[in-house]
Amino acid sequence: MSQRRPTIEIVNWFSVVNHMNSGDRVLLTGLALVAIGLAGDRITAGLVGDWIMANLSGFGAYTGQTLGWLGWLMTPLVIAPLFSGLIGRFTGLPSSFANLLERAIKITDALSMMLADMVRWAALALVLLTALIVIQRYVFGISLTKLQESVIYLHAVLFLFSSAATLCTGGHVRVDILYSRLNARGKAWTNLAGVYLALIPMCWLILETSKPYVGDAWRILERSRESDGLPLVFLLKTAIPVFAVTMIAQGAALAGRAALILSGHKTLTSGRDNAEHGP
Repeated sequence: MSQRRPTIEIVNWFSVVNHMNSGDRVLLTGLALVAIGLAGDRITAGLVGDWIMANLSGFGAYTGQTLGWLGWLMTPLVIAPLFSGLIGRFTGLPSSFANLLERAIKITDALSMMLADMVRWAALALVLLTALIVIQRYVFGISLTKLQESVIYLHAVLFLFSSAATLCTGGHVRVDILYSRLNARGKAWTNLAGVYLALIPMCWLILETSKPYVGDAWRILERSRESDGLPLVFLLKTAIPVFAVTMIAQGAALAGRAALILSGHKTLTSGRDNAEHGP
């Protein structure tokens, strides 16, 4: 009986993991890697941490350049829904291309929702930390800078990383005067124009203007101005370009849905009907 219990516990653990969504699995994997790194740093008396800090700035610069080139290479994929909508409206789209477009939309939606599933825990952590800070300060007279700055980090991550999923499910607030009165194709034209005239240009502007801002932070591994604050300001600033990239990708998916509607294909839905919601 005693030999069965560890086996049963392992089976139950894997059962719990299998029932998790993809975002929770990625988050759990990330936390496990952080725990392993901290344990290795303690075992090696700080050698792991010293090696990471010595190479992190160069790794960040190399990764940033690589992702920048990758972004330029993927530009045709972002523009493709625009031409698909214009061409498909008058000549239709080949079934093979429409299926490929649907698959790309599904992948983009899945990545956006996975990211949102990961950061949704930040909302719970934000509430608990805020309550803890208030109790510490007004009951015990204690003020910890790291906890206070953690609230800023969680707030930024929660809103910046869940924006794409909010766009995917049509949750963004919009000022609507004529849109609700339009038919499906009128809404598709509106969404297509909104993505390429407003959403993508604005996100591209954010991405371009944040490059030196984030690059400088990684170059010096910027930390808090407070001596007892969090040494992760460079990671916090990285959330800005990540937000811009995810919004561009989700905007392209929204434009892809509009292109399918204009070409007469049945559009996909995610959450609420995305054909009914624009940027």
